[in-house]
Amino acid sequence: MGSVSIYIGDDTARFRRATLWSSAVHLLMLASVLTTNLFALYAFTSALSPSAAPALFRHHPGEGGGRGNVSVISDHVSLIVREIEASERRLHRIERELVGYDTLDPSKPSLPSELKLFLARYPLPLGRDARSGITEMVASVAHSCARSPATELLARYMSYRPAAPCPTDDFLLPQKLVAKACEPLPRRRCLSRPAAYSAAARRLPFPQSLWNPGAKNPGAGVYGIDKQMWVKPRGKNDFLIDDVLALGSGGIRIGFDIGGGAANFAARMAERNVTVVTSTLEIGGKTMNEFVAARGLFPLLLSPAQRFPFYDSVFDLVHANNALDEGGAPSLGQATGVEALEFFMFDIDRVLRAGGLFWLDNYLCADDDRKLTVTRLLERLGYKKLKWAVGEKADASSSGKTQIRLSAVLQKPARSWN
Repeated sequence: MGSVSIYIGDDTARFRRATLWSSAVHLLMLASVLTTNLFALYAFTSALSPSAAPALFRHHPGEGGGRGNVSVISDHVSLIVREIEASERRLHRIERELVGYDTLDPSKPSLPSELKLFLARYPLPLGRDARSGITEMVASVAHSCARSPATELLARYMSYRPAAPCPTDDFLLPQKLVAKACEPLPRRRCLSRPAAYSAAARRLPFPQSLWNPGAKNPGAGVYGIDKQMWVKPRGKNDFLIDDVLALGSGGIRIGFDIGGGAANFAARMAERNVTVVTSTLEIGGKTMNEFVAARGLFPLLLSPAQRFPFYDSVFDLVHANNALDEGGAPSLGQATGVEALEFFMFDIDRVLRAGGLFWLDNYLCADDDRKLTVTRLLERLGYKKLKWAVGEKADASSSGKTQIRLSAVLQKPARSWN
């Protein structure tokens, strides 16, 4: 009969049946406990029987009778404690090796002083909090930060002079850490670098800034200004914004665009009085978040592999395209299996209100199996299909191959819990 253990080696909590390795660890722990108890039994019996005790612990005449016995017992107890502590260290080391899990040790001399200071425990100034029961504040970083090369990058990130300008030798260092699943990043006590665009650049008021942000266009398509997307269809998989908004019966007011690049989707929605938060990363060294902000829109530096920092059921609309694959995060070193996709989709379901719309926009399916996996997951969630299109597009790399694209607008059901 199998047991259930937690595996956290790929930055996700994954439940699985006990393996041979985990059984070996359990047996080793049991053997350690039995050995410790037998050693304790031997130690105490030998203390009471001088003839059976080792010469090191044998009571010698003239050493004070009872005091000698107490001293011998104390020595044995100390030896037992040391043996237990050594066994625990060995077990912890074996467990870390098995699950691939490690933590940042603030006592390591190689860690920058600022990182040690950030990870320190700070007592609450007014003592114990009556509501939560906590007595101190504890900062944390992701356990992926403890893996190489993230450890070295984090040490560079936290090496600076407090209250001085932040280092500018590698302004994409935070992005590199996020790409290693090392987030949330620790806070720093340094002054941020100036914006990449000129402070003297002319700034137009909103909504003119949507298409004239006064900043250099960072790219093309999703990663630059595109005035045709969602307004002029390029194929049967391209749904128009006005058609999708009509499906919401006027109830679309706030949305979330996952992996939205330069925020063209948010700009089109803003023209229709819909507020959209855009999660985006610094792609290829381009300052996407600064560009989105220059357009007068709300950027969010967040990888799709992380839990969305929003409360439950707050969005009327969630829009995503190939962020579905980034939910599995191949670029972040995570598995692209079904479980990773489920973590991503269930988090979308969490932040989307009942009756809200999930717009899956031109999702690129690697093959038919991937399309089937996504389809089955959407069916499990019980969403109502309002729009559904599966088509083929020519590969943008001009390789002559065709790509399977899936577009859908789905409505979250109002679930009842008994």
